[in-house]
Amino acid sequence: MDKRFKNDFFVLLEAGFIAVNQADEDAALKLFKAAEMLDPKNILPSVGFGYLHLHKLELAQAIKRFEEALHKEPGNEMAKSLLGICMSLSPDLMTKGEKILSQTTHSKDPSIKELSHTALNFVEKFVKKPSGPAGKNK
Repeated sequence: MDKRFKNDFFVLLEAGFIAVNQADEDAALKLFKAAEMLDPKNILPSVGFGYLHLHKLELAQAIKRFEEALHKEPGNEMAKSLLGICMSLSPDLMTKGEKILSQTTHSKDPSIKELSHTALNFVEKFVKKPSGPAGKNK
């Protein structure tokens, strides 16, 4: 990446994550694409696209993006923890997702550690919780 655009890359990337949080899909897509154009080898735009899919609960697409990112950069704990979240919300992949989240709870990055702990607690309380009377077959 050209040194002149290094700061622009991170501004575009951060703005993309903000756009996702504000539910502005169009802006997020454009911002992540622009960041990707500035630094095609960097995995963070792919993580951003995965994050957008996660917000839309498009778990299969999010998993694909996070796995692509981890294929290029296996040590990326952000992609790994977000992959764990997506998998733990997918009935067929829940156990694998919990295993990934358990690994990322040992991260040296306090944000990743907290995210992973919070996700595991959520899965335990709300995803694994048996259904109530309305959800049971009669």
